[in-house]
Amino acid sequence: MHSKTSFLQFWWTDRTRDAFLSCVPKDDLASLRLACHDFSVRAAPVLFEEVAITFRPSIFTKPTRMAALGRIGHHVRSFHFKMPHGPETFLPPLLDPVTGEETPFNYEPYIQTTRDSGSRHSNPLYGSWEMTDMLVKQYSPLFHAAANVPSFIRTFSSIPNLMHLKVSCPGQEPNQRYRRGIVDYALISLRIAVERSQLLLLDTLSLLDVHPGAALYLNPSTSFGASPTSVRRWRQIRKLTIQMDTVSLGSPTDHLKLLHNYLQMFAASLETFRFRWLGAKGPCPLSLGTEKCLETSSPALACPRTKHLALRPLVFKQVQALEVENVLLDASQVSSFITSHRHNVRHCASFELNFEDTKLRTGSWDEALAPLTRISGNEKWKGSTEEVMDVPIMLSPTDFEQEQLSKVWDDHLRARKSSSLHGALHRAGAKGRELLFGTEEHMRRFLRTDLSIFGWR
Repeated sequence: MHSKTSFLQFWWTDRTRDAFLSCVPKDDLASLRLACHDFSVRAAPVLFEEVAITFRPSIFTKPTRMAALGRIGHHVRSFHFKMPHGPETFLPPLLDPVTGEETPFNYEPYIQTTRDSGSRHSNPLYGSWEMTDMLVKQYSPLFHAAANVPSFIRTFSSIPNLMHLKVSCPGQEPNQRYRRGIVDYALISLRIAVERSQLLLLDTLSLLDVHPGAALYLNPSTSFGASPTSVRRWRQIRKLTIQMDTVSLGSPTDHLKLLHNYLQMFAASLETFRFRWLGAKGPCPLSLGTEKCLETSSPALACPRTKHLALRPLVFKQVQALEVENVLLDASQVSSFITSHRHNVRHCASFELNFEDTKLRTGSWDEALAPLTRISGNEKWKGSTEEVMDVPIMLSPTDFEQEQLSKVWDDHLRARKSSSLHGALHRAGAKGRELLFGTEEHMRRFLRTDLSIFGWR
């Protein structure tokens, strides 16, 4: 009896019970829900807090699955939508069945959500009955599921407490970047569904391993099915993370312009922004307006009508943390960006700007950080800097004597105390750096002022 009382006291205390459930593996949580009704009710919020799906033809249309989502959807806080590119997502040219010639397909999303079968069948899904018939016969069920906007709307309407939306669509071949595939139609449907659902808590968006064209199909101001109110939902986003396949500077600039326009939409509301190019280093997304390949004098290969339009600089009015990885940029671009955000630097005590795995094409970091002196009115920020670097333990040989390791470390500390920010690394012995820190790829700069008005990593 005493054990039962103790357990009930533990189980009915919200903080202890929730702490316990947060440590239980999901498979065990699913089994726990089968024990009794109370266990099921208490475990459900933890078990269904994060949901991930890989898109398939019946994922949003199967009645039993949608009924289950209706029961547990209010627990979902994080929703991960996955749809990899592959042979099944490639769309061949649409051919006229009579002439055999390619037929253009002007897509207009069908958004009607009525359940009246008579009304649904009275209007063709794809503009005309002839076009609908060709698409049904020539394109796979996966395409029609991706273009089924009402099913996406019903799904997102079932998760009203969603806070974090994740989207992953990896695997696009570079030679297909200018060809629309099934993944792109799914992104259009997903965007419309988010805009038309009451997702009042949504504030975080993560685009993980996406292709460059995603910036077009997820843009509510320029993509298919956009309306004057489409932008409102996306301006709720406070935290944005993007990991995108690299767009090299030697390729057509259209995707870079699309990315710039997409980021411009979030400029007024973002508080945290993280970006990384996947693959080779690419241009800095924060300063695309100053890239030479995007200047007005540069020819536009695929958008000749917009070649005369200059890109407006990105200014994030409320941003507190920016992290950009795997980029190429000039010292002047860093300097200009800091200057344009001097208000954030001066008034936000925790403002942080991180350039990870970054290479300067021209200039030095001293030139890039020069605006900090003007903003702070002095150069104290140089004297109060500290370096933070990764120490990969696996790179240190197992037979390295402890005394030798301590000596190298002490030498390095003395060098750091007697040198400036850039001199410290050069004065440390090359062998010591190699043994302790590996290569320079494992090192980071981290600057922080005495007044904590600016952080640099």
